[in-house]
This record gives sequence, C-alpha cells and structure tokens, in this order.
Amino acid sequence: MRHPHPLHGLLLLCIDMQPVFVNAITNGARVQRRCEFAIAAAHGLGVPVAFTEQVPQKLGGTAPELLALAFGAPVFGKNTFSALADDGIRDALLRDRGVEHLVICGLEMPVCVYQTALDARAAKLHVTILSDAVGARRPDDADRCLDALAHAGAHVLPSETVFYSLLHDVRHPFFKAYTHLVKTHA
Repeated sequence: MRHPHPLHGLLLLCIDMQPVFVNAITNGARVQRRCEFAIAAAHGLGVPVAFTEQVPQKLGGTAPELLALAFGAPVFGKNTFSALADDGIRDALLRDRGVEHLVICGLEMPVCVYQTALDARAAKLHVTILSDAVGARRPDDADRCLDALAHAGAHVLPSETVFYSLLHDVRHPFFKAYTHLVKTHA
C-alpha cells in the first residue's frame, strides 16, 4: 500500500450494496456497517468514492445510508457482473478519473467483487479488497475468492489496516476523527 503519494489515483468502489442483496447475504448488516466505516474514512481522507448498482431498475438502488456518507459520489448502474466489463464505468473510472488503485468493498464477493477485482488486475490496476467489508451468501465461497485474489496480486486487508496505512502518522489532520470512526464502528 505504501508509495510516495498514497492517495493519488485511489478510489473506493462500493459494489452493489443494494438492500435486496444486503438482506440476502450472511451478516448483511455487519457488512453494511463496515462499508459505512470505509466510506466515512475515505471521505475524511479525501479519497473519492463511487458506487455500482446491479440492474437498479429491477433490484433497486444503493442503501441510502451509504449514499448519504458520500454525497454527490457517482453511482453507476450495470448489467455486467464486473464493474469494469461495463464500457461506461471502465471509461469513467480509468480514463476520465485516472484511477490507478481500486479499494473495493461491497457485494457479492464470489460474483461482482471477484470479477471486478480480476478485471482491475488485468487492467494493471492496484487492487485492495477490504476483507471485513465484503460479503456473500456462502462465506466459504467468499473465503476461496479472497484467497484467489490475493494469489492474483490483490491486497486483501481489513479496512482499518488500509486506512491507518493511508493516514501514516498520528499528526495527520484526520487522525482524531478517524480514531473516533474506529470506535463508533467497532
């Protein structure tokens, strides 16, 4: 995670956190709470956030609690499982925003998260999966996919580890607010 300008080209991508999916997975409320933590931490650090929604016209939109934490963040509807298999999303993130490092949270780990991360690696992006902010209907499937992504070169780390790495120092202006987030989202 360490490089000279750790926030340059970084984006938190929150994948398909739609209530229909949150309610269908194991520990959905916990996963949503960890995504809330990640979005709030990213916002506090000035890391851009974007959301995807799987077929929103049929399955509904992102949980409003998440959208409220990143007011004005782009929301991309998709029909593909991988966000980067959608030409519009890929162009918006890679060409228009210059994303070089995707930090990913959301659902579902064995499908959309997995395929998005693989496509990001194929596009030579750095990828970090927030291991505590992803979920699945079958947790064993998620574990296998996280192992495979780590083998493919993605970082698989808990969100607190990632955001402490981005803070780097207790003198960071966001440090005190971040430690409060850690405590309130424990």
